Amino acid sequence: MKRILPSLLICILLVHFLSCEKDDICVDGDTPMLIIGFYDAADTEEFKTVPSLRINSLDIDTVLENEFFNDRADSPDSLFVPLRIAETSTAYEFIMDSAEDADTGEETGNSDALTINYGVRETYISKACGFVANFENLSITLPDSAENWIQDISIVQETIENSNTIHVKIFH
Repeated sequence: MKRILPSLLICILLVHFLSCEKDDICVDGDTPMLIIGFYDAADTEEFKTVPSLRINSLDIDTVLENEFFNDRADSPDSLFVPLRIAETSTAYEFIMDSAEDADTGEETGNSDALTINYGVRETYISKACGFVANFENLSITLPDSAENWIQDISIVQETIENSNTIHVKIFH
């Protein structure tokens, strides 16, 4: 019995250590965001910042504490925009020269509403990461208006599989 107990203990420890898997850490599993670059309409190769840009999600049904992003903090020449995974479109209001009216507290500035349409394709990455959503067949709709500050939109990449390069150019 004295010989069997140590041998059994060694066998159990060996089985335990040999059957353990390393901890899976996901480093490649982020759903990419849409990258929009802002360009000068007169010189289409030059970046052009948007003064006091505010972006408001038009898809939120209830008022949230932080329904805005890129909230007038700076004047970007490009930015990351999240797309909804469970839907095939996302709508945003892009407000240039955004400010609050001192008397009424209402939003002022020049506002353009964009609807971004796409297909969602889920891709399996790994056991740790699971699935990520990639977007394909990207298209953007801007209603015609004489007051649009956005003059033109060019889709550079119709498929969004990473957040490394600009996918859409907005000219203003």
